[in-house]
Amino acid sequence: MPPTSRPLRKLGFLTIGLFDEADPRRGHESTLEIIELGERLGFDSAWVRHRHLQYGISSPVAVLAAASQRTSRIELGTAVIPLGWENPLRLAEDLATVDLLSGGRLNPGVSVGPPMHYDRVKEALYAETADAEDFGYERARRLLDFVRGKPATDFSGIEGFEVFADRVQPHSPGLGGRMWYGGGSLRSARWAGEHGMNFLTSSVVKAEGPEDGTDAGPDFAEIQLSHIRAFRAHHPDGDDARVSQGLVVIPTDSATPAQRAKYEEYAAKRTPRTTAPQGPARLLFAPDLVGTSADIAERLHAHAAFREVDEVAFALPFTFEHEDYVQILTDLATRLGPALGRRSPAA
Repeated sequence: MPPTSRPLRKLGFLTIGLFDEADPRRGHESTLEIIELGERLGFDSAWVRHRHLQYGISSPVAVLAAASQRTSRIELGTAVIPLGWENPLRLAEDLATVDLLSGGRLNPGVSVGPPMHYDRVKEALYAETADAEDFGYERARRLLDFVRGKPATDFSGIEGFEVFADRVQPHSPGLGGRMWYGGGSLRSARWAGEHGMNFLTSSVVKAEGPEDGTDAGPDFAEIQLSHIRAFRAHHPDGDDARVSQGLVVIPTDSATPAQRAKYEEYAAKRTPRTTAPQGPARLLFAPDLVGTSADIAERLHAHAAFREVDEVAFALPFTFEHEDYVQILTDLATRLGPALGRRSPAA
């Protein structure tokens, strides 16, 4: 087993927070219970995905505000908020508010690009400005500036009985250092590094070629490794810049035979997309890791990109039941974490 170059320091998990349209409260409550369980099990972080016009969490900041009042230690993250749906100034206000309510535990992850199915949703989202909206990195830079306390207006002072500030209020001083960019390309990795963000890398990367600055071929781990190294090469903190890896990991140590069969079937259906780049964007997907914690630990230690990180946010599968997530999280915390050399928070 090749040694890891970085001991695992932070263990996290990511959930999509699915719900039934007929009973959405139950699904949201399940997500909050899973986050509470994560804290009890000693996870360092819990992350929620973001979905619009689907049956998943559409308002992660609101969900994490609720989670902040039901937990006391675990860090709370978004992976990721697509900024094409957001006004950066308004989002900065919400993020700072929830960060203060949580006691400085918020880790906002964001990404840029046009909203999914933009041609079909643009009239509802941006009726007057649909053709003028900028969905590039400038949107993320504006958010960073507002979160970090740069002026949003040239006016401040007293007007009548009201007091106005020139920067977003409330201001949470530490939040600017806990902003993450979710990227799957070399360009995104470099941009995030240049702007002093942290870097979320998931189970999807862009299989770039020589024209993009790399020619790793269809090897997921090597492509992801090139992104991590490019990010750190452009970050002011260099090799100390924070990177979190988010592969789909399903330990089966305490699973029932029925659960193991379900997990293996789930992974098998998703395996064909991992063999070659998919679509015009040449997206390459990592295989889901299913097996005992000992087996998964061995496969992770052999993963070139995993050996470069000391933080993970293992992704929970989309479509499982609440009791499945309980079993998976329990094994992640009590079996896989120790197998990867992670010490418990109390150690």
